Amino acid sequence: MTITETQGVPHPGEITAWGDDVDVAELVCGGVREITHDVKTFWFEPAGPHVFHFDPGQFITLHLEIDGQRLERSYTVSSPPTRPHRLAITVKRKPGGTVSNWLHDNLAVGDRVMAAPPLGAFSMIHHPARKYLFLSAGSGITPLMSMTRTLVDLGSDVDVVFVHSAHSPADIIFRPELLGMPTQFPTVNVVQVCSQDSPGQEWWGWKGRLTREVLQEIAPDLHEREVFVCGPDPYMASVRDILKEVEFDLEHHHEETYTFESLPRAAFIETDPVDVTAFAADVPSGGATDTFTVSMTKSGRTFPCAPDEFILDAAFRAGMSPPSSCSQGMCGTCKTVLLSGEVDMHHNGGIRPREVAAGKVLICCSRPLGDVEIDA
Repeated sequence: MTITETQGVPHPGEITAWGDDVDVAELVCGGVREITHDVKTFWFEPAGPHVFHFDPGQFITLHLEIDGQRLERSYTVSSPPTRPHRLAITVKRKPGGTVSNWLHDNLAVGDRVMAAPPLGAFSMIHHPARKYLFLSAGSGITPLMSMTRTLVDLGSDVDVVFVHSAHSPADIIFRPELLGMPTQFPTVNVVQVCSQDSPGQEWWGWKGRLTREVLQEIAPDLHEREVFVCGPDPYMASVRDILKEVEFDLEHHHEETYTFESLPRAAFIETDPVDVTAFAADVPSGGATDTFTVSMTKSGRTFPCAPDEFILDAAFRAGMSPPSSCSQGMCGTCKTVLLSGEVDMHHNGGIRPREVAAGKVLICCSRPLGDVEIDA
């Protein structure tokens, strides 16, 4: 295991929240740590006199330029908000992954990157409980690690059962820290499950897939717990099936998508619908019109959009390519100002209440209620 990092020192002067008033802000890489053979943690510090403020479980979106191409990728913060002067993301190298491979091969201490401030509603903060069950697989461990580290830092006596599934012992992310948690904090019970042995290393713990029988043995009081799940789609689907089979109340089940591309439209969760009204005095009425008109002031383009269609989808259909990434109301990349008109927006944590109050919308999850004009 190799470690390369600088010692973070709080900045002098007035301290404010990093990225609080801007959509994208600068970060300085303050450390790179090898976690497993294909996983690294990257530590960041603010470029100015700021501290990080976020909910455990939220993510940041990196804005990068790689080989002349502008790319945005969202990564969950793996560090806890209780350590506000540094922020970490933990990234698994993926075969063919443009951004993950670039980060592993190129990002070094002292490098600067641009990033959108933390967003997302997948957090225990919104679901306080006396007992939690955290279920993760692969690099889906990161939001749950941030939550667990937060509880540990706060000295909480909340009962946590943390079950992490990995391919083999060599693939267990944060393994030493996970092993040490229960010895220091008796209310945190960590269980690791591996599908198979590592070369030269036999696994003596839970082996195979997470099943109903295994879960009920690990957490016999399952029905008393608030459940948070993050991992690949098949893993999360399997957990949902298990919970349905044991008649678990899914009001207490919360999941975070493993990749934005795989999240279905129907999976908008964790946030209440938001109706964003225009700031113009007169709003054109759609009446019985089959389609509305969307006007983009910066580009001077207009295009039709059906009442049941997302504005971003209509823009793509019209041959335009507005900035976007997740297309699920999560990352905030498609954020813009609604200059006139009304939309029905159902987001997934990718926009702050103060931004909504200022007239901003996410066009990937906004349907027009009439003709609209946006600052794009």
